[in-house]
Amino acid sequence: MASALAAPGRGALHVFAYHLTGYRRTWWGTAFSSFLLPLIYLAGIGLGVGGYVDRGHQLGVDYLSFLAPGVLAATGLSIAIDESMYRVYSQFAWDRTYEGMLNTPLRIVDIVLGQLAFVVFRALVAVTVFLLVMAAFGTVHSGWAVGVLPTAMLLALACAAPTFAFTATQHTDSSFAVLTRFVVIPVQLFSGVFFPIAQLPAGVRVLAWLSPLWHGVEVCRSLTLGTPRLWPVLGHLGYLVAWAAVGLLLAHRAFRRRLVV
Repeated sequence: MASALAAPGRGALHVFAYHLTGYRRTWWGTAFSSFLLPLIYLAGIGLGVGGYVDRGHQLGVDYLSFLAPGVLAATGLSIAIDESMYRVYSQFAWDRTYEGMLNTPLRIVDIVLGQLAFVVFRALVAVTVFLLVMAAFGTVHSGWAVGVLPTAMLLALACAAPTFAFTATQHTDSSFAVLTRFVVIPVQLFSGVFFPIAQLPAGVRVLAWLSPLWHGVEVCRSLTLGTPRLWPVLGHLGYLVAWAAVGLLLAHRAFRRRLVV
């Protein structure tokens, strides 16, 4: 397995270019979920609810500055998982794109890495725009904020790779609604995006610690507020790297089992 992932060559670039070409024709359809919905969160919750939160002075920073990097990280996660469910499943079950790719010199590793690169690119575009909007809202307080972009890319990979593996094992699309309702939404609610997880019960707090989103939120928030500390940041990033590495291996194995008879 490791040797199969060692040298993807130029094939992954061709797969990435294929998905990018398709996206150039359809990107308007993703504008709401990728850009407008997070902005509504900022304006509605950050400015509206934030006015009440700030009166209590409980966070040590205005609520909008607390909320914005969390929503940015959650946007990266949401795009990564959305792109890793129906889009991937359709190429197994409906379009059978992957079967066509395997009739070329492309390998399983090229297919997996090329499409994962596209998913990470999608997340990068969205969080870049979001970071610019954050700056316009006055919620970027440090030059360290540029580190949010590679952090969001790593978070997207850490979430997309295991979702690729899950999708490759599915033979109907009914499980994706379950995944969204009972995994994605609770993770977004209880990973420190909207409030500190210290306010959660101890048992739920442990689940938040296990979530890759909480680690991404912590890094993004410390960078935009200008309060990063070396070892906590390295620990959070290391955790995301572990998720990405395990997810890549599982995705490669699941794709091979599904596509190679």
